Amino acid sequence: MKKFSLLIVLLSSFLLASAQSSDPYKQVGKYNLGGEGGWDYIFYDSEGNRLFIAHGTSILVVNAADGSKLGEFPAQGAHGVALVPGKNVGYATNGRAGTVTVFDAKTLKPTSEIKAGENPDAIIYDKYSKRLLVMNGRSKEVSVIDPETNKVEKNIPLGGKLEFAATDPRHAYVNVEDAGEIATIDTKTWTAGPRWKLDGCEEPSGLAIDEKNAVLFSVCGNSKMYVVSTKDGKTIATVPTGDGTDAAGFDPSLGYAFASNGQGTLSIVHKGKDGKYELAGNVDTQKGARTMALDPKSHKVFTVTAEFGAPVEGQRRPPIKPGTFTLLVYAPSK
Repeated sequence: MKKFSLLIVLLSSFLLASAQSSDPYKQVGKYNLGGEGGWDYIFYDSEGNRLFIAHGTSILVVNAADGSKLGEFPAQGAHGVALVPGKNVGYATNGRAGTVTVFDAKTLKPTSEIKAGENPDAIIYDKYSKRLLVMNGRSKEVSVIDPETNKVEKNIPLGGKLEFAATDPRHAYVNVEDAGEIATIDTKTWTAGPRWKLDGCEEPSGLAIDEKNAVLFSVCGNSKMYVVSTKDGKTIATVPTGDGTDAAGFDPSLGYAFASNGQGTLSIVHKGKDGKYELAGNVDTQKGARTMALDPKSHKVFTVTAEFGAPVEGQRRPPIKPGTFTLLVYAPSK
């Protein structure tokens, strides 16, 4: 009986080691950033190999190579950051102030403020229209900003709590969290288009796009990733993810779609040999690591989190321990 039990233990250990070694990604860096408060979007700057991290009342700028702090600038309810390639100018959304801060991408000094809608949240730069798109969560509209004039050209009502967005040469796609939908915008006419229902998806937040295969990856709060055709809005596949999913990413070279999950995992999805989308692995991260950014050249994934105190009655989230804000870095295992 003892020999049999020992055999079972050894077999279990072997299977566990095999499962761990088969994970497509592994942790390659962990850096303490310190400070206080919560966090939101992470933006990767490919030109400077930097990370812009919305952290409480500031935008923190970090060297992606070693986690060293390069600087920061104030924000009033920090949410998202976008840079205009080759223009040395960046934009950061201020949820509480209802503005977008324009800043010098080299000196990190704010230069002006643009009035957006209520609670500006996610922001992206659309390389095709050469415009910035700001998702206003409370006023339920997308603000279109021309970086040449730093003025809002148009506000497009979409109705609903807007989350992240993605674009292709003709359209913008926006997750509508409270409706469980993807809204579309014609970026040639800047008019709202069809809305695609994500049946069974609760609170879609992160969104990424595979332009070559014309699909979107929308992640849902109820532990699912939806693969959606950009041609007709039909759901191609639904793949399970970790719990507390918030952000999404796609690496076109590797063909991996990512979902970062607050429970402490990074779900990786790919198209199998049979042409069906499936889970390639769930990589352990750390509790609270729900937002992410991707470097498509090195294929590294960056996420942030902190340590938490005991839950407090009446508060939705447990308190964050000061000084524990941390950057986690993951890279392909092979």
